[in-house]
Amino acid sequence: MVCRMFRIETEVDKARRDLLRSRLRDTNTAASPVLAALRGTPGEREAPLHVWGLDAAGGLAGGLVGHTWTTWLHVTYLWVDTRHRGTGLGSRLLAEAERLAAGRGCTAARVETWDFQAPGFYRGQGYEVVCVIPDYPPGITEYTLTKRLG
Repeated sequence: MVCRMFRIETEVDKARRDLLRSRLRDTNTAASPVLAALRGTPGEREAPLHVWGLDAAGGLAGGLVGHTWTTWLHVTYLWVDTRHRGTGLGSRLLAEAERLAAGRGCTAARVETWDFQAPGFYRGQGYEVVCVIPDYPPGITEYTLTKRLG
């Protein structure tokens, strides 16, 4: 039996992080025909997608930040100022993001939200819960929801 010694380190190291990401990407690509087919195509990279709602004075009333990747829209943030909640702004922001994503060839969308945020809002927009993680963080439940677009 071969015995190997390893040194374990815990410092943040961006160069090693990038090397690890590259090696993991190569390993995943070698193991997945789907990921291999994406290599070198425009669908390989995430494309930012931002939608902003501005009030009459030009101030930020709400916004959505996400990205598209392959055939998916990933909603990272969706926020509406308390003064504008209940006006339909959140629905309009999400619908516009979905429309833009569909124009990029996306057929589905995903979002993560906490129990005190907006799982009911997303269900009302046609999203379905596909994952529930209790106590993430402690005392809070996280939901992952998805929706087919088009």
